[in-house]
Amino acid sequence: MKEVNPQETTRAYAFEMWMKAPNPMVTFIKTLDITRLVKVSRHKRLKFNMLLDWCIGKAAASIKEFYLLPVGDKLIQYDSIAVNTIVKNKTGEVSSCDIFFHDNLSDFNAEYLKYTAQVAETSQDRDLSEDSMVIGTSAIIDTEIDGAVGMNSGIFNNPFIIWGRYKKRVFRYYLTLSFQFHHTQMDGAHAGKFLANLQEEIWNL
Repeated sequence: MKEVNPQETTRAYAFEMWMKAPNPMVTFIKTLDITRLVKVSRHKRLKFNMLLDWCIGKAAASIKEFYLLPVGDKLIQYDSIAVNTIVKNKTGEVSSCDIFFHDNLSDFNAEYLKYTAQVAETSQDRDLSEDSMVIGTSAIIDTEIDGAVGMNSGIFNNPFIIWGRYKKRVFRYYLTLSFQFHHTQMDGAHAGKFLANLQEEIWNL
């Protein structure tokens, strides 16, 4: 990670406009067809959330805005992306686990299983924010949700995705998720492209 001069990036105008805005966070809500993901999860005996996390990383990796993040009053550039997942630990509470995104699904799965098990056992968060731009996620699997809006903490500006339990309609499966992002990092067009990429990655899984 390194600090960059906003004026030397494509986010110069957004940096001036949104860094000091009372609420610079924007939330998109989209329903995805996840039929392919559900089938792969069941047939290959792979964790659903792992597969979705990998698709999220894959969808973001080709969009250059994901590698820039406002941190404090600075604009930071990263060389890599990680996806965060929430883990239920041995105390019954939750811990945070960052997984470095690998383009190779097998490598990502191996690290996902290794580090989520480690975090569950130790109850110690795994934080890669010094090395990678982290996409936060939260799965509320106990209920179906039609949408969710995260909070603007003023501390964490990372993009964040929330989803609940998926729904079955006839022979297909659907998942509604929310995608929150800082307007300095990207515009609506970039967010829309990411969500389109995510659907495409799920279809091609």
